[in-house]
Amino acid sequence: MPIDIPEVVIDRLPVYARALKLLERDSREVVSSYELGEQLGVTPAQIRKDLSYFGRFGKQGRGYNVHRLLSELRQILGLEQQWTLALVGVGNLGRAILTYGGFAPEGFSIVEAFDANPEIVGQCVGELVVRDVKELPDILHRSPVDIGIVAVPAAAAQGVIDTLVSCGTKAILNYAPIAARVHRDIRMRYIDPVLALQSMTFYLKSAKVSAR
Repeated sequence: MPIDIPEVVIDRLPVYARALKLLERDSREVVSSYELGEQLGVTPAQIRKDLSYFGRFGKQGRGYNVHRLLSELRQILGLEQQWTLALVGVGNLGRAILTYGGFAPEGFSIVEAFDANPEIVGQCVGELVVRDVKELPDILHRSPVDIGIVAVPAAAAQGVIDTLVSCGTKAILNYAPIAARVHRDIRMRYIDPVLALQSMTFYLKSAKVSAR
């Protein structure tokens, strides 16, 4: 894969794949870039440009074969294989993540869960027994995972992330409200609902001011 593909393009590919999956479920065989763009709020030109980084998938005037394009995107994104995950932090958020049923059908399997709270360690959540976070280095060195999910308080997050990286984890999904320091080879994604809400209130406030 070319190394100069913009990250924003990679971020849009799963959105395209999800839309195509829904179309396939509805027995659609062909979709145009215009139809796909209307559904996703993206211009047809943007869709064609994004896909052009990876090859030619459609014919002008005939659109894209839904099944073929979905299959190609799944291969590009690595969704044709199973990925293992370890969750660190089994509080309210962590429990919700562990019991969420949307990961496994898409090829993501949480195989380990860790926490520092003695009252939580040893509990069964879903199909997993929560282990003491002190065991994390030994366990993940023996059985590395592809992705780490960090759902711990901010004060503990950097240490947890450092430990995951030291165990060979190359991708981390971070729910903690910190800007983690990692080597550039580590793929980090941040999920912070508060920041998302704060950016939304900017527009809400602006709309109220305009309405006066």
